[in-house]
Amino acid sequence: MKRSGARLTRVPRPSRPFKPYRPLSLRRYLLLGILVPVLLFVGVNAFSVYAQAQRAVNIAYDRTLLASAKSIGEQLDVSGYDKLSQLRATVPYAALEAFEADNQSRIYYRVSSLDGEMVSGFAELPFWHGKIPQQPAYAALVDFYDGEFRGEPVRIAVLLQPVASANGRGMAVVQVAETLALRHTLARQILVDTLWRQAALVLLIALVVVVVVQQATRPVRQLSAELQGRAEGDLTRISTDDAPRELLPLVDATNDVMQRLQRLLDHQKRFVRDAAHQLRTPLAVLKTQVQSALRDDIAPRQALEEINGTVDRATALANQMLNLAKVEQLRLQADAPLLDWSAVVRAVAIDLSPLLAEKDIDFEISTRPAPVRAHDWMLRELARNLLHNAIKHTPEGGSLSVEVAADAQAASLRVTDSGPGIGPELAQRLFQPFSAGDVRSGSGLGLAICFEIVQALGGSITLDNREDHGHVAGLEAAVRLPAPVVGPAIGQNGP
Repeated sequence: MKRSGARLTRVPRPSRPFKPYRPLSLRRYLLLGILVPVLLFVGVNAFSVYAQAQRAVNIAYDRTLLASAKSIGEQLDVSGYDKLSQLRATVPYAALEAFEADNQSRIYYRVSSLDGEMVSGFAELPFWHGKIPQQPAYAALVDFYDGEFRGEPVRIAVLLQPVASANGRGMAVVQVAETLALRHTLARQILVDTLWRQAALVLLIALVVVVVVQQATRPVRQLSAELQGRAEGDLTRISTDDAPRELLPLVDATNDVMQRLQRLLDHQKRFVRDAAHQLRTPLAVLKTQVQSALRDDIAPRQALEEINGTVDRATALANQMLNLAKVEQLRLQADAPLLDWSAVVRAVAIDLSPLLAEKDIDFEISTRPAPVRAHDWMLRELARNLLHNAIKHTPEGGSLSVEVAADAQAASLRVTDSGPGIGPELAQRLFQPFSAGDVRSGSGLGLAICFEIVQALGGSITLDNREDHGHVAGLEAAVRLPAPVVGPAIGQNGP
C-alpha cells in the first residue's frame, strides 16, 4: 500500500511471466509410459509376493508345530476309560527346543482334556474352543489358528490326540503355540530379495529404453541437422534412402511442402521477371511520348491520345499479370465450392454482349448443367479470356458458338469461332506467356492465364483449327474439367 495525501493507493504486483507449456521429450515420454506401469506392477506384485511368502512360511512352520504337537502326544499316558480317563504328561520343555529355529521364536504348549481340564504346559494359554476342519490339510485331527499369548501374536496348532494304554483310553487336546517373529522375518527377507531383483529389472528396462530411444531418434536428429545445415533457399527433396519406415510419411510430407514452396517461389520469381521485362517497354514508350509532347513535336491532342493508348495497354498488361498471379494464390486454397459452369458462362456472355453486337457476330450458346468444383473467379476468368479472344479474332459478321456440356467424368466448354486460326509453330507455344501477341494482337497472357487455371483445376485445354474443304475455317478451344465426386448443392451465380 502507498499513501498519497489522505488516500491509499494499491501498488500492483508485478505479473509473473507466462511460461508456455513444453511437451515431454520422446525419451521422457517413453520412460514415463513404460516405467510408471512397470512400477505399479512391481508394487502390486510386491504385495502379492509378501502375501504368498506369508502363506508359504505358515505352511512350512505349521508342519513344525504339528510335529511338536505329535511329539508331545507321544509322551502322554492315560488311566481309565473315556470320560473317566485321567491323562498324565511327562514332557520336559527341553523336548521342544529341537523345534525352535533360532532365538527369535518361542514355543509354548498346553495339554488338556476334551473338557478343558489342564494336564500339563502353560496354564495361561487359552483353551481351544474351535472345531476340526472337515477336510484337514494333514492326516491328523489338527486345527491351526492365530492368537495372542503374553502380549505377542502367536500361531497355534491344536491336535486331538487319542491316548491308549494298558490301563485306559482317552482323548487329549494338545496345543502348541509359536511366536511369529521368525515367520515375519523370513517373509520380509523373501520380499526384499524379490524387490532387489525387480529393481534391477526396472533399471535394466530404463537403460534399454534410453539406449533404444537414442538409437531410434538418431534419424530424426540427422534429418534436423541436415535441414539446419542447408543453405538459405535450398528446397531440394530430402533423400529417403536411409530413412526408417516410420519416418517416411514425415519425410514425404516435408518434401511435398518444400515442392509447393519451390513452385510458389518460382512463380513469384517468374512474375517479377516478366513484370519487369514487360512493363519496361510501355514505360519507355510513355516516356518518349511525353518528351515528344513537351517538345511540341506533335499536336497536344494527338499526344494525349497516344499517351492514353499506351496507359491503357500497360494497365491491361498489369491486370493480366495480376490475374496470372491470382491463379497461383487460388491454387493453394482447397475449399473450392461446387458451382454450375453453365451459369458462369452465360453470365460472361452477357457481359461481353456489347462486343458481339459491335462486330455484328452471329452468336450461338448452348448450355446444360455442368457442376464443377472451382472458385467462381477462376471459371469467370477462364470463360472471359476464351470468349474475348474468340470475339477479337472473329471477323465482322462472322459466327461464334459456345457449348457447355457434362457427362459422368467431366464438364466441357467449347468455343468455336470463324477466325483465321493459328499456325502449327505458334500452336506449340500459345500457352506460354507473351508468345501470342503477334498473331492475336494481344498481350499474350490471356491463353497463359487459361492454361494455368485449367492446370490448377486438374483439367485440359486444347486449341485446334477447324477445316472446311481443306481451308482453315476457324479455331475451336476445348476445355475439360473433372466432374466432382460428391459435394453440396450447386451454387447459383448471377451475371
